[in-house]
Amino acid sequence: MTERKAVDRILAQLSPDLLDQLERKLSASDLNTLLLELFRNKTQAMTSGELLNSYACNRFVKPAAIHPIALKQLEIEMLQLAEASSYQAVQLAPVAPLGSCSVVGTVDQNKVLSALRGTEVVADATNALALHACDLIKCGQRPHREDSIRLCTTHRHLRAQQFSGPGMLPHFSLFCMITSGRDTGSYGFEKRTLVEHVRVYQAIFQALFQARMTVKFIRHGGYTDSEGLVQRLREHLQESLPNVGLTEQIEAGAHNDYYKGLQFHLIVELPSGRLTIGDGGFVDWSQQLLGNQKERMMISAIGIDRLMSETAR
Repeated sequence: MTERKAVDRILAQLSPDLLDQLERKLSASDLNTLLLELFRNKTQAMTSGELLNSYACNRFVKPAAIHPIALKQLEIEMLQLAEASSYQAVQLAPVAPLGSCSVVGTVDQNKVLSALRGTEVVADATNALALHACDLIKCGQRPHREDSIRLCTTHRHLRAQQFSGPGMLPHFSLFCMITSGRDTGSYGFEKRTLVEHVRVYQAIFQALFQARMTVKFIRHGGYTDSEGLVQRLREHLQESLPNVGLTEQIEAGAHNDYYKGLQFHLIVELPSGRLTIGDGGFVDWSQQLLGNQKERMMISAIGIDRLMSETAR
């Protein structure tokens, strides 16, 4: 509501139909050309003193307090453990196509730092990995009928919403994984992929933090029989990884268009206490991107900065 009032105030000063004209009468390419010229003119008029003041006031540009060498070492170890479980490590670009989070997901574009030339700063690497996997499938470079595509990455994310609390920055590092495959019947993809993701996180927490992990299931709509799906996944996970803790409570999620069928939280037991450090679940992004209801995809991620901060206590 506040943002809408600000837009209305600006339009009242310039032209009430300016936004409509820019949206309807200009192509994306022409709008980009216009904005590039505008920003070039703005920077040409900027002094060095104004630049320094801008740095001091801009919450998006300040460095994190986390030690960079320790962060990089931990990222390498996580990626190595994931690659040992057949997840291919990918080095993503700093930007993704405009709409990467809002078009296939339910994220408001105002929570993402939109940029020029049809891009946005990466706000969720799982969306970028999903686009990469679907592009490989569409171009015929990675057929996935027989075996799934498994990708992982570590990436610095930036999100535009306000975060409260000491040390909370708009940018942070996540370790992310996605698996893209086809429906094989009897929840075969879902059972296999859930165990694969959980096994990687179990290895990460055991090998790097000597910590035990618990998985919490949250049930959502999106499958014909979400209750049956979750029950089958619970049984399969307990049989496949009996050493992984699994909460007994299965929560029926509130209205949710992000995860389909199953969402899970990852809870790690650290000396400082129990910490919900990540989550994952099934999404319909590959169905949307490839136009095929037989497509299946699981995403998951854990917060590296927060994990390092908690273990450093």
